Amino acid sequence: MADSTRDVAREDQRPDAQGAQEHHAALFAEKGRIERLGRIRQLVFGSLDGLLVPLGVISGVAGGTGNTKAVIAAGVAEAFAGALSMGAGEFISGRSEAQVQRTEIDKELEEIRREPEYELREMALLLEREGLSAEDARAVADTLARYPEAYHKTMVEKELGLQTDVSTVRVPEALTMGISYIIGSIFPLIAYFFLPVAEALPVSLVLTVIALIAVGVIRGTLARVNLVVSALEIVVVGGASATGGYLLGVVIPRLLGY
Repeated sequence: MADSTRDVAREDQRPDAQGAQEHHAALFAEKGRIERLGRIRQLVFGSLDGLLVPLGVISGVAGGTGNTKAVIAAGVAEAFAGALSMGAGEFISGRSEAQVQRTEIDKELEEIRREPEYELREMALLLEREGLSAEDARAVADTLARYPEAYHKTMVEKELGLQTDVSTVRVPEALTMGISYIIGSIFPLIAYFFLPVAEALPVSLVLTVIALIAVGVIRGTLARVNLVVSALEIVVVGGASATGGYLLGVVIPRLLGY
């Protein structure tokens, strides 16, 4: 009877243990989730450029030549060239930024090894600045110093505002930028595959606006902000950019006689 009672007790505890493990796994996965959400910058940046730059090129070629094949050729060439340029630029710039951060982190870790007492006082001062009393700040600093990994991470975060595990591999960010650019460029270009230039131009503009609204909704959903405000902001900024590009690329050259 006692054995069966213990078995029941152990079975009752299993879901709790499993739930705790699942909670721990979810907790440790939060950083990766936030990093993936952080790619919204590349998504929005790539999509906007993919929508607006090809639109300017396509509209300019369409207005200047009236030739469907010329428009498609220019649009496809710009889409792939732009995607490669944006992806490569994101990879190089992101890698360069990470390398600079890595250098600063290594410098800080070396200072901790070379002057531990001075750095410990700095840690206490940094904690005081965040609202701890002088006594508590020193106690927390002393406690952290007994655990080097936690101490190093906290010091780098508090003093430099960086994470010690900064990555110099920026392939996912580059791919996000390049792919979003390619997808964005489809909307201003696709109408020219099915319609003559005169009809395709307004359709291209409408599809671009719809895509801008979609980007705004995606951005608002991921950032948890008002969807209407987010979409309106993207459309207004995108519309102003497209108008400026059109004026500079089409209207002004015509006024100058080119």
